[in-house]
Amino acid sequence: MTSGHRITVEQGSEHVRVVRDGVLLAESRRPLVLRETGCPVRYYLPAGDVRTDLLTRSDTHTHCPFKGDADYWSAPGADDLVWAYPNPEPGVAEIKDHFCFYDAEAV
Repeated sequence: MTSGHRITVEQGSEHVRVVRDGVLLAESRRPLVLRETGCPVRYYLPAGDVRTDLLTRSDTHTHCPFKGDADYWSAPGADDLVWAYPNPEPGVAEIKDHFCFYDAEAV
């Protein structure tokens, strides 16, 4: 990591839910909590806790020098709502097979 930039990933115990237009897209009590310099706290949810059957793979891909290459998925009426790092950088390897939503809520 570059000077001044830090990422931590910890096992969380929060109850995280993602609801879009009244539809439950994900719910987990075993999120990974990712904290990154200059970014909001993000919850990465295990694939088994995400309704992937309700998501459509997007053509969007982004690159983060700290986390790697991200793939995106959309839900009806919400383009690129969720992303994942299929082959994350070694420093954040724990987030492999986890999804992150823009609008996740810890309850």
